[in-house]
Amino acid sequence: MKIALIVNPYAGGKKSEKLLSLIEKKLSFHNIDYITYISLHHEHCLKIAAELKIDQYDAIVSMGGDGTNFHVLNGLLSAFKPEQIPPLGIIPVGSGNSFAMDLNLYDFEDGIRSIVKNTPRWIDVCSFTQAQKKIYFVNLTGLGFVTDVAKTAQKFKFFKDFSYIIGVFYRTINLSFHYMELEIDGKIISGENCFVEFCNSRYTGGNMMMAPDAKIDDGFMDIIVAGKMSRTSLLATLPKIFKGTHIKHPAVSSFKAKKATIKTWPDKTLLPDGEILGVTPATIMVHHKMIRYLN
Repeated sequence: MKIALIVNPYAGGKKSEKLLSLIEKKLSFHNIDYITYISLHHEHCLKIAAELKIDQYDAIVSMGGDGTNFHVLNGLLSAFKPEQIPPLGIIPVGSGNSFAMDLNLYDFEDGIRSIVKNTPRWIDVCSFTQAQKKIYFVNLTGLGFVTDVAKTAQKFKFFKDFSYIIGVFYRTINLSFHYMELEIDGKIISGENCFVEFCNSRYTGGNMMMAPDAKIDDGFMDIIVAGKMSRTSLLATLPKIFKGTHIKHPAVSSFKAKKATIKTWPDKTLLPDGEILGVTPATIMVHHKMIRYLN
């Protein structure tokens, strides 16, 4: 078996860079032939993937977090038809490995085992279009409070994990709502809300279970809509996301859909697979069992 190993050396606070030598030794031990590609910066993974000679590989593996997988996936789908792309793998060593958890990949050892086992699984991919360019994601995309927290946290990323706590408190103090018009498979829902998440998989931000009923191969996305709520209610609800019980809050609704169009006033930033990319309005679609992943 021969794989292309696309490495984001900055993932997980440079955890990826520190583990690379060990992971290469383990791949060799299992007789996995590999060619390693080191990204020079975060988005470089996209260019590397788009320029691969994919017919030379039995699998294409990203080593990093959700963002690394996002760029590899988008690089491949920008250059090749889905049916041409070999199975994708993930060695999860990023700060956020949310999608990998739905593939039962919790650490780099699981990632290596999935490569050795080599039993790919067809999974759904979601997309939306911005400036005539299609953007694909496998985890989730969202807007509103959760996305605004991520934007704030990025400004304080030198505080590492504490940056998200800063983001939560800053955005809670400056809590604002947006008016939304959401069309789900022909049905229109409107009103003020706090955040909206379009989920292909269950987790976000590591192990927060945003969409507890989501399945990555059922042909549907799970849409979580959090309506207007007080600061106190919001702070009480956020910890419940870790267990997925936030959906029981009376201001939170969930829907399943194959296609959804959202408009907001004002326009809101989108966050596909943890990457700040795109703004509303947007139409999100599910592509059923589009890509194979090792699990």
